[in-house]
Amino acid sequence: EGFEHYRCDRNVSLGINLGSMGKVLKCCNNDDIVTLKSDENGDAMTFMFENQNADRISDFELKLMDIDSEHLGIPDTDYKCTVQMPSAEFQRICRDHAILGDTVTISVTKEGVQFSVSGEMGSGNMTIKPNETVDTKDEDRVKVEMEEPVCLNFALRYLNFFTKATSLSDTVILSLSADVPLVVEYRINELG
Repeated sequence: EGFEHYRCDRNVSLGINLGSMGKVLKCCNNDDIVTLKSDENGDAMTFMFENQNADRISDFELKLMDIDSEHLGIPDTDYKCTVQMPSAEFQRICRDHAILGDTVTISVTKEGVQFSVSGEMGSGNMTIKPNETVDTKDEDRVKVEMEEPVCLNFALRYLNFFTKATSLSDTVILSLSADVPLVVEYRINELG
């Protein structure tokens, strides 16, 4: 639904260096039409930027990385806790806690979500309580769904990397369970 035209005859995994792809996409203007092409057994992906107003067509070819697609899948996991909260608030919490320490403890109970940090400089806690009232806007709503309480530690360095996606969505969804990776999900608001 986000494409004017889309054709993919069969499922294919493409190994693309995201840093390189980001550099190529910076060559694109806001009003360009972007076309992505790759042959089934090819070793490159073509990015074509077409600007009908300026009669300009640019194309770039990125070499694909050789990946083992057998290990790419993320297994389906039933998470014990899911927290939906404003993405800007999550970004601020991660940024502020990184001042005091390297690791944040996220504790989820029916009372809310507590973010705690303790380091050489000191310690800090922030508790967010669920607020699902009718008057609360969707993007400001804090929603906690849990089967059982969870208390887990995460490296703030990586959480701060994840929060770079804050501009994609007003809300972030955190899915937590013991002994499985944390899922940080930003649902893109609109395509295009």
